[in-house]
Amino acid sequence: MRVTRVSRARIRVAVALTAGALVAGASAGAGPAAAGPKAAPAPAAECGAAHRIEQKLASGTTWRMCWAYQAKAGLVLEHISYQPPGEPRPIKVLTSAKLAQIHVPYDDGSVEYDDLTGFDFGKGLMNLAPGECPGGTIRTVKVPDAWDPEQAHVKGLCTTTRSRGHAYRMQGDTAHEVYQAQGKDLLVYTANQVGWYEYITEWRFQDDGTITAGVGATGSLSPADYDAGDGRGWPIGKGAKAYATSHSHNVFWRLNFGLDGSSKSRVEQYDSKVSAPARGQQAPTNRTTRTKITKELAGDARNMRWWRVVSTAGKNKDGHPRSYELVPGAGHTYPGRGYTKHDVYVTQYNKCEQYASHNPLNCGAGHGRSVDKWVNGQTLTHPVVWVNVGFHHIARDEDQQPMPVHWQGFSIAPRDVTAMNPLTPRELADQNGRTDGAR
Repeated sequence: MRVTRVSRARIRVAVALTAGALVAGASAGAGPAAAGPKAAPAPAAECGAAHRIEQKLASGTTWRMCWAYQAKAGLVLEHISYQPPGEPRPIKVLTSAKLAQIHVPYDDGSVEYDDLTGFDFGKGLMNLAPGECPGGTIRTVKVPDAWDPEQAHVKGLCTTTRSRGHAYRMQGDTAHEVYQAQGKDLLVYTANQVGWYEYITEWRFQDDGTITAGVGATGSLSPADYDAGDGRGWPIGKGAKAYATSHSHNVFWRLNFGLDGSSKSRVEQYDSKVSAPARGQQAPTNRTTRTKITKELAGDARNMRWWRVVSTAGKNKDGHPRSYELVPGAGHTYPGRGYTKHDVYVTQYNKCEQYASHNPLNCGAGHGRSVDKWVNGQTLTHPVVWVNVGFHHIARDEDQQPMPVHWQGFSIAPRDVTAMNPLTPRELADQNGRTDGAR
């Protein structure tokens, strides 16, 4: 029952806090930066200080971006760039990145919800306590068209850093040579309430150039939905009286790439096929083929399939075009609606196309209101990538009370963005390509 979602969102109380810039960091790591070219002057800011995020991590990698906030989408990140050690200037990656829908259909067919466009997801921004942003900065966000105009300023955006464990480990020719580094990430996140659910929208920026987007659902199971007497639900609490209705969370993200500052990227799909050993061979063979995606795409994740977005404006120091590879997260593809049937959509940029379903903008008669309708054969010159990751939530006793966070998301990983591992120690900086003297 979603009525409680609206009422709870409207009575939320927000407390204002002065915004602060997060410009933390440490000295550059032991990578090849020491032997690299002299650093260029700091780039011109794309936004004012209050909306700027700049973080230099312990390894020497710097992430820069701007943030904005919308009543439906919530947090929007813009002008995202990555500058690893050894690179004289920032490498632009994304023009914008944001949530594009959270679609919640119930298993019994009674209801389905679109939490961004149907319930003004962004208006449910919640205040974060200091303990929810360990070691970081909590910024104040002005919520557009807030439910309560007197409570429109919410202490709700956290920027902080977090260790992720080994970035690499390599033992050299003798046991006395061990190269290892601990990775560090910049995290940017908010918490939004939609009725009984609370969603943590997290963006994680690694010092090796990887970007991970995640949505964590937590909060409470709706007690109004303990009525699944049709065999579809799961008993919660003592005995078999309260059956929580099963449902899905189909989360969409929208990525507008701007690799090397250009929107004119290429998209490629790679598929690998393993065949049985041919006569005289000792092992199976594996052949990988590339398909250039020149028209709009509705794609399905499959075993040994992946996509990459390729820059047309920049190359790394080895002369290879920079690109980012899409790494879909584990999920459940929901076949109930046209827009949820595929895992990846690539569409030609259209400013009006902002939400994966129930797009509220007027794009003209017959245009369609969901991403599946926008895949209609246009040539891709400015591709926009939409990622869909589903989760089928069959409740369990452990979901109360409160509900543990369950995450769904994906990553984009650098492929040939730099000529070597950007965290390479200086002792190995000359080991690029053949190192055995062969020509």
